[in-house]
Amino acid sequence: MNASPNLLDMDATALVAFCTQLGEKPFRARQLLRWIHVNGQSDIQAMSDLAKSFRTKLASTAQILAPPILRDSTASDGTRKWLLDVGCGNAVETVFIPEPDRGTLCVSSQAGCAVNCSFCSTGKQGFSRNLTPGEIIAQLWMAEFLLRRDLNQSDRVISNVVMMGMGEPLLNY
Repeated sequence: MNASPNLLDMDATALVAFCTQLGEKPFRARQLLRWIHVNGQSDIQAMSDLAKSFRTKLASTAQILAPPILRDSTASDGTRKWLLDVGCGNAVETVFIPEPDRGTLCVSSQAGCAVNCSFCSTGKQGFSRNLTPGEIIAQLWMAEFLLRRDLNQSDRVISNVVMMGMGEPLLNY
């Protein structure tokens, strides 16, 4: 298992600290954020406005990693559902719901759920753990990349994000 920190787990402040710790100027964090979250780039070596020495150092000390996809299915109405492996036998769902005027992504915040609401089957699975910030962000990051690629469009596909996947988001803060 790779113990390198996942850059998807870092907010802007943490990324500045990480870059500084590697001997880089703080503005490198903004560049990384742009590459990762605007361009959807996961290949550090492809981040062409970063110095090659920084890319090499970054690639050996960090990673950009979304959970592996266990299942990817599309319904007749275009709704797309991914089952993601978040480790230790846990899987979570991410669902994209297309509408003519918007695209909504439902993301999960926990593996399982401790609330056990009567209308929801997730609670019957029991609670395993809270997802990390990177695992939550990775759902959006991965879905946007796959949807743009598969729909062959460069514009943003997802316009709304809702915390309506697995788990109770207000218990993961």
